[in-house]
Amino acid sequence: MREIGVALIGQRFMGRAHANAYRQVRAFFDPPLLPRLVVACGRDEGSLQEFACRFGFESITTNWREAVTRDDVGIVDICASNDVHAEIAALAAEAGKAVFCEKPLARSLAEAEEMLRAVEEAGVPHMVCFNYRFFPAIRLAKRLIEEGALGELRQFHALYLQDWLTDPSFPLTWRLRKEQAGSGALGDTAVHIVDLARFLVGKIAEVVGMLATFVRERPLPDGSGVGKVTVDDTASFLARFESGATGMFETTRMATGRKNFMHLEVNGSRGSIHWNAEDPNVLWFYSEDDPKAVRGFRRIVVTEPEHPYAGSWWPPGHILGYEHSFVHAVYELLTALGEDRDPEPSFRDGVAAQAVLEAVARSVEKRCWVPVPEVGDI
Repeated sequence: MREIGVALIGQRFMGRAHANAYRQVRAFFDPPLLPRLVVACGRDEGSLQEFACRFGFESITTNWREAVTRDDVGIVDICASNDVHAEIAALAAEAGKAVFCEKPLARSLAEAEEMLRAVEEAGVPHMVCFNYRFFPAIRLAKRLIEEGALGELRQFHALYLQDWLTDPSFPLTWRLRKEQAGSGALGDTAVHIVDLARFLVGKIAEVVGMLATFVRERPLPDGSGVGKVTVDDTASFLARFESGATGMFETTRMATGRKNFMHLEVNGSRGSIHWNAEDPNVLWFYSEDDPKAVRGFRRIVVTEPEHPYAGSWWPPGHILGYEHSFVHAVYELLTALGEDRDPEPSFRDGVAAQAVLEAVARSVEKRCWVPVPEVGDI
């Protein structure tokens, strides 16, 4: 079996999720390329060594340029803060590496377009980690929609609620600084439901939004005082899809009691589906084609061998979790590279999602509906 070297840039939350995925994909799937964990890169050399030992990386470095340009690296996996995505991706593309990047692709639409231009001009494979696409239930929802089980799609509703910022004493991390993150809940969590909307329903044509920041100052991480929060705590917006369907989106990191509550619902002329990330193995499906006497939402436990990805894991009914979505994303990346085709979702999908976020921010400034910018032929 052929192997491909991986350089992982970033060792925290997403770094752990990606590192685990590379280990698990070797054990449960048979991609045409197997990942070899060549080098882990992070800022803290002490904890980085422990990270490398825990996940099986051959070496470590605190210099991402060194990691990206190594001859034994074929995939550069970017799990660092948003402000360095573009620079790392550009050098990786120039070095001829496949680039796998965490969401959001960039801090702005212009920066995301620069990243897309860099990988396309270099002719290297590229993928953005919209991991929620890779839950078996979401794949089943996609199939039902494509087969016409819902009829004409009319409405999309999405909530993505978390509460990790409700405490005003939570420190001013990079995710709360516009210069590093680009935006707050809009770019951090709304980007996921925007991508899922595009994946399931189609292109978003125009939006009108509202942003709010509730805690405007937070303690600095080093304890030296307080600093200004320069991003949004919550984002809400309405959307019109190119198909004529309507959309409602709300996301926040200030919803007391909600940990990772992502609820999606799609309503069509013949049926509906809904799904929640806190119960990820279940897809609810309603069909007007059922006899009236038994018509209602049916609970589908998406763990059968016939369901996407599920057959590679456990017997039916033995549930999958958050980490498995990253394994499935890595499997798609490795399979696409081994088959010499473009992986999905690509940087083009990342740019398209960024265009929606940009339109939402602009609509807040203008206090009106704003068309989503056209990005190439996306």
